[in-house]
Amino acid sequence: MEAEEYLRLDETEAGHWWFAAVHAHVRAALRAAPGPAAAPILDAGCGTGGLLTRLQAAFPGRPLAGIDIAPAALALARAKTRADLVQGSVCHLPFAAGRFGAVVSIDVLCHRAVDPAAALAEFHRVLAPGGSLLINMPAHRWLRSTHDERVHTRGRYAMREIRDMLAAAGFAPVAAHHWNSLPFPALLLQRKVLAPLSRGPQRSDVAPMPALLDRCLRATMAVERALLQAGLRLPFGGSIFAVARRPQT
Repeated sequence: MEAEEYLRLDETEAGHWWFAAVHAHVRAALRAAPGPAAAPILDAGCGTGGLLTRLQAAFPGRPLAGIDIAPAALALARAKTRADLVQGSVCHLPFAAGRFGAVVSIDVLCHRAVDPAAALAEFHRVLAPGGSLLINMPAHRWLRSTHDERVHTRGRYAMREIRDMLAAAGFAPVAAHHWNSLPFPALLLQRKVLAPLSRGPQRSDVAPMPALLDRCLRATMAVERALLQAGLRLPFGGSIFAVARRPQT
């Protein structure tokens, strides 16, 4: 990403509603599909370490590792997490086959510096048989905006594309759903109407926001998670969250 975006991410992710929501999805998915529990969890594309910090609190007895291509991001991550951090590409993971019980990758396969097929092949290789893969991807090509340009997103995806990618890499898809659905009208307004009209510097959506608005969005996402747990699935949302498994054989 742009160097400025790493600093914005580091300053924002601990207290921003979107990160709180996606990290909650990750924690819930890992509790439901932990993979071999004695094996470490890898955050593939760990950025500045926000997710690792939350996983450290949620799974205190489980080893954690992170990899990111950006030295600047890893320097910020090292200040906040005890996880084993390595610089490198998710397309060429410097880890032994079968080392991890779970791999988490949040908005990384969509990055323009990443070959999704190569990265998924590496995730499959380093996962132990029965290991879990959790990915988050931006949804809907037509939603592309300045935010995607600033964080170097190659593309946004449809549900079928993600399922096909996982199957082609040898994973057994478990579940996938859109999320960030209830705030979707506000997201459309921001990205397709307000941002293009702005005359200021073009920036990503990663930024502090008024405390009241953040609380309202957190409450909205709590309602959405309850609806998802009850089985509701909507065909739209800002992101797609998918869980897959490396087969035992």
